[in-house]
Amino acid sequence: MKKDAALLAQMDLDDIEKREPLSSEDQVSYDEMEAYFSDSLGQFKEGQIIHGTIIEMSKDHIVVDVGFKSEGIISLHEFPDYGKTLAMGEEVEVYLERVEDNDGNVVLSKEKAIKIKIWDDLVKTYEADKTIEGVVVAKAKGGLTVDIGLRAFLPGSQIDLRPIRNLEKLIGETFKMKIIKMNKKRGNIVLSRRILLEEQRKQLREGTLEQMEEGNLIEGIVKNITEYGVFIDLGGMDGLLHITDMSWGRVNHPSEMFAIGDMVKVMVLKYDKEKERVSLGLKQITPDPWVEVEGKFPVDTRITGKVVSITNYGVFVELEKGIEGLVHISEMSWSRHVKHPSKMVALNDEVEAVVLTLDKERKRISLGMKQIEANPWEGIDAKYPIGTEVEGIVRNLTDFGAFIELEDGVDGLIHISDLSWKKIKHPSEILRKKDLLKAVVLSIDKDNCRISLGVKQLQPDPWDDIAKNYPIGTEVEGTIIKVTGFGAFAEFGDGLEGLIHISQLSSQKISSPEQVVKVDDAIKAKVIKVDTASKKIALSIKAFEENLGVEEIAKEQAAFDNFKEGNSG
Repeated sequence: MKKDAALLAQMDLDDIEKREPLSSEDQVSYDEMEAYFSDSLGQFKEGQIIHGTIIEMSKDHIVVDVGFKSEGIISLHEFPDYGKTLAMGEEVEVYLERVEDNDGNVVLSKEKAIKIKIWDDLVKTYEADKTIEGVVVAKAKGGLTVDIGLRAFLPGSQIDLRPIRNLEKLIGETFKMKIIKMNKKRGNIVLSRRILLEEQRKQLREGTLEQMEEGNLIEGIVKNITEYGVFIDLGGMDGLLHITDMSWGRVNHPSEMFAIGDMVKVMVLKYDKEKERVSLGLKQITPDPWVEVEGKFPVDTRITGKVVSITNYGVFVELEKGIEGLVHISEMSWSRHVKHPSKMVALNDEVEAVVLTLDKERKRISLGMKQIEANPWEGIDAKYPIGTEVEGIVRNLTDFGAFIELEDGVDGLIHISDLSWKKIKHPSEILRKKDLLKAVVLSIDKDNCRISLGVKQLQPDPWDDIAKNYPIGTEVEGTIIKVTGFGAFAEFGDGLEGLIHISQLSSQKISSPEQVVKVDDAIKAKVIKVDTASKKIALSIKAFEENLGVEEIAKEQAAFDNFKEGNSG
């Protein structure tokens, strides 16, 4: 019967009807065939998964008998692991696309059967709210494409608890996820990994909260590093380990101690339940080295340490892990020539110093490097007694004077008022750096390491002879160098200055000095008073213009007598 059915299936029914009437025996066979095909056709519906048997195999396709009038041919590539598990006579599940194509063949698909079965299994997983594993295969717009048997979409917001910048690095990774949306008509599947992570985080958080007591030790993983500290995942919640709580020693940046992913054990310093903030400490796990600092580094102790920081005002030296001392720039050298600490030391240099002061409460140690060498100021008063004539190099000029280096580590200051008996505006008018200069020691302050010097004292004080050289009534020629509200100052002679009071500027009555004089004007005047004690000379243009005599000039001295020292500006 099978052979007859197969034979007749290849015949055109129109041709059969044109043939001579069948014999009774043939009629029976034909009726049986029609009944066979009719029953078989009723069993099949397009779009269903049906069972068939492999009846033929070649290198690129197989033939499957599904019990219909013709067999279906399926490409071997539609079968997973083809060529390894397939065998003649094996029963397989296939998808019925069409009962009959234009050539009368049944159209089958193994690939679609697999996809339908996978889809059905995924629906069951979705409805049961179970997890599923998938492999990231590609980056897609707004997320990732994941293979879970079928291609599915994992949105960027559902990949992790935090946004991930580089999605491409996840390609090839296998994750557990949940299906959150399915659309059979469009064939869309949307996944979420974040849901699982949030569930895990919630479970971890409950366990973590039980350990959130101040003083407890807890383990965590470094998840983020900033300039001010690191954030540690404690399991369901994060804690901050501030840079000041990382080490008893100096930490310039947290990255010196940690890398993302490091497992660390820390102490809970503070837990704010309302704000859910956790402050952590690492150095608190070990003893505070400052507890025994007084016994280890008493004042006057000579130490050796490493330079760990350089600032404008000094250098920090590490005495041991967690203990640092400051060498102020003023304590680096007796010479006081240090413009910046970096001129004397570099980072990581080993230096010797002496402990000057120790403040355990404030955790501060003052160190001195210059104290390692002999203090050149010891016995300085005996070496340079007051009145001694000395010689030195001009090291620096300032607005207020000049510093003279007498020897290494010993400088003396010549104030601008002691540079010359003449009035000068700046030391650079008569001195230059590196000039060799003689001076006289005026005073010594040993405690503050200061020596005052004078240059003009090497010459006789011209004021000793001023009264003799410029008696009352002497005519002088000079230049106006300054005009004030109460008069004008004129320079005359050998750098001398005299005040011309407003009342002595003109024979006429004036209300302002600017009415008759201005700076750089050449003038002629008479000396009307000399005060050697206060080193002041009073001049009068009026006396010159009126050609007053000594007795008449005496009457004009009131203006000078009323002049207050502070009014000279």
